[in-house]
Amino acid sequence: MIMEWFETALFYSFAIILVGSALCVVTVKNPVHSVLFLVLCFFTGAALWLLLQAEFLAMILMLVYVGAVMVLFLFVVMMVDIDMTTLKRLALQNLAAAVVVGALIAAEMGTVIFRGFCHIGKQVPEAAAETGLTSEIGKSLFTEYLFQIELAAMLLLVALVGAVVLTLRRRTDARYTPAGEAVKVNPADRISLIEMEAEKMAENPQEGGEP
Repeated sequence: MIMEWFETALFYSFAIILVGSALCVVTVKNPVHSVLFLVLCFFTGAALWLLLQAEFLAMILMLVYVGAVMVLFLFVVMMVDIDMTTLKRLALQNLAAAVVVGALIAAEMGTVIFRGFCHIGKQVPEAAAETGLTSEIGKSLFTEYLFQIELAAMLLLVALVGAVVLTLRRRTDARYTPAGEAVKVNPADRISLIEMEAEKMAENPQEGGEP
């Protein structure tokens, strides 16, 4: 009984933090603070997944979104010079469309959530209660969906190689040394030591100079 009350209190605490940070994402004026509040949203969302015994989804949310995507967003926002005046003007121009789209998204999410509450008993598989959701996802990924996983991995690998190739642009204003020629260089061909006799200063003053 005490554990149920404790889990319920944790759930509502994380839910309040999640809703508050989500509101701050769209209301704060500083873009960097907005990104940080979005990171807080992901943290609290992962905590809710843990309370629902969905450890796999919680770790994916932490590693993929917080560890990679949001760090990239934060660096981009910090490096890009955002003109807040122009941004506010564009936001006011598109306010009506934003309200309509936001209302449609809220209605759609509300319909899905309330429908899930009505049929909550049919959404949870029986095997998940016995072996855990992470084990069930692992078995499904590497048995029934093995081909799809391998195909997705190949697509990600091709995208990674393509991104690297696109960034390798040869600049015309810079000098390059081929790696093969640099390895074959003999230090004796580049450096030569020359012995020179030291010059002696003249003891007699120059002609026409002062004694």
